[in-house]
Amino acid sequence: MSDFDGSADATYDLDGDGVADAATYDTDGDGLIDAVAYDTDGDGLIDVIEADTNADGIVDAVIADTDYDGVADTVVADTNYDGVVDAEVYDTDGDGQLDAAVVDSDFDGVADTEVYDADGDGAADTAFVDTDGDGIIDAEVYDTDGDG
Repeated sequence: MSDFDGSADATYDLDGDGVADAATYDTDGDGLIDAVAYDTDGDGLIDVIEADTNADGIVDAVIADTDYDGVADTVVADTNYDGVVDAEVYDTDGDGQLDAAVVDSDFDGVADTEVYDADGDGAADTAFVDTDGDGIIDAEVYDTDGDG
């Protein structure tokens, strides 16, 4: 049962080394696990969080630190809860700012928008859009003067 203090409601030692490497959270106090956090490399920092944001028992968001520097650099989500990932966001250069996004806004299983911040200034400077859902890019947008 959640005590709403922000700490884990239960911890687990999955590899038997005496150090907790997984934790579960019930963030809303309904008795159901809302998130599971993992320390996959044993450094004491959470590397992956799997979340069930609508309490249906199915993971619909994953936040990961794929380069193990302590900062999340990958987020994937199923925003309409149909079991298919429709949004992905990445920090490709490790600076702590998300600089790439891939979105399936019409939920057909094919990405229709890709946005990139290639120069790391926090503003998107390249976008690719598939307006008709056929999997072929119909529009490319480039911010060549850096004004966002």
